[in-house]
Amino acid sequence: ELPGVPGELPGVPGEHCPPPCSCTALGEAGGSRVDCSSRGLRSLPALPRLTRSLLLHNNSLASIPAGALDGLRGLRQLDVSHNPWHCDCRILYLKLWLQDFSAPALARLRCSSPAELRMKPLGQLSGNELGPCKSILPTKCLQFFWRDLVLIAAAIVTLVLALWALKGCRKLVCQLLLRARLLGRQRCKAR
Repeated sequence: ELPGVPGELPGVPGEHCPPPCSCTALGEAGGSRVDCSSRGLRSLPALPRLTRSLLLHNNSLASIPAGALDGLRGLRQLDVSHNPWHCDCRILYLKLWLQDFSAPALARLRCSSPAELRMKPLGQLSGNELGPCKSILPTKCLQFFWRDLVLIAAAIVTLVLALWALKGCRKLVCQLLLRARLLGRQRCKAR
């Protein structure tokens, strides 16, 4: 086991162990085991992309930032128990993520605050209990929304320009045909 020091994890190229965690390369299985338990963490450190096992129990984490776990596609084990979870809008990301990842892990988590939700299981929280949540989407989702909105607007402008060009071409063709007929009549009269 290696303490969190800058530098690559052995056997896991391009992966770094975040201080103050300790990391173990998982050999044949690939990836790493990242143990950040009992480190007094108040925020989530930058995690190796190839993390397979993540231990975050017994810290001072109140929430997990939206999108923070989305890049850990190979994650197989997660322990986030025994943290003082603050159950407001910021906890919604963790709740929804754990619903997909591990219902039993979600069932073990309890709110520490606010007082009216103390000891309530996180999995049983309703939207009303979280208060008015204005923005629960991770920033990446909002960026995709604006990108998609711009693409839709560009498609509409392109379609309008194409229809306008088609109308102009149609008018031009009609004018050319009319001129061709007039020229044909004038030639007939000249003979």
